[in-house]
Amino acid sequence: MKLSCLIQAASVTGVAVFMMAASASAGTIMYTTNATGTGGTGFVGDSTPLILNSAPGSTAGATLTFDPNPVSSVSTPSIVDYGNFVLTCTLCSPTAGSTFNGFTFDVIITDATDVATGEFVGTSAGGTIFSNSSTISIVWSTALQPPTQLGPGAYNEITGNFNTTFFTINSPTGIVAPNSGSTIGETTVQGFVNSSAVPEPATLGLVGGALFGLGLLRRKGFSGR
Repeated sequence: MKLSCLIQAASVTGVAVFMMAASASAGTIMYTTNATGTGGTGFVGDSTPLILNSAPGSTAGATLTFDPNPVSSVSTPSIVDYGNFVLTCTLCSPTAGSTFNGFTFDVIITDATDVATGEFVGTSAGGTIFSNSSTISIVWSTALQPPTQLGPGAYNEITGNFNTTFFTINSPTGIVAPNSGSTIGETTVQGFVNSSAVPEPATLGLVGGALFGLGLLRRKGFSGR
């Protein structure tokens, strides 16, 4: 009987410890890049913020379009997708190309879980594209240090507080040629999100209670001998 009680108490303790570990492990973050902020996601200073046209006088006209990632829910830690640049040039060939002037691009990240927004800033010197090649590359940074991270401690927050959530962005982003890529002409802007979940007080209390109960049973077992 005493052994059965001890096993039962140990089982309760094991369940409690498991629950605490689950609580402290990966969390779920909802985020989006299709957001409004200081200037919003898009090409800075352009009348069509999600579409950039090639420089006037180019042999073949081309466009660089950004498709923001809609609201997504991911477990942390995880690789995340901030959206896709799509390079199109219907008149481009291996010898006839198009030129883009330098540009700046802002990606506004909204962390819906923590109710915070932050900004990644991309700069590019522009470049020349042909149907099978592209020299356009975007280097990402932020206003504060570390240069490619959004997160707690006032790291590049525009509004709110990221609490324990960190977002990073892969830099640089090389724009693929119009006829290249797993999806033709499409380049995905990727990054990483991580969050340190803290065990809830109720979970800690459950563990403490189970351990206390186990201790009482063991004391009764010894006293009954």
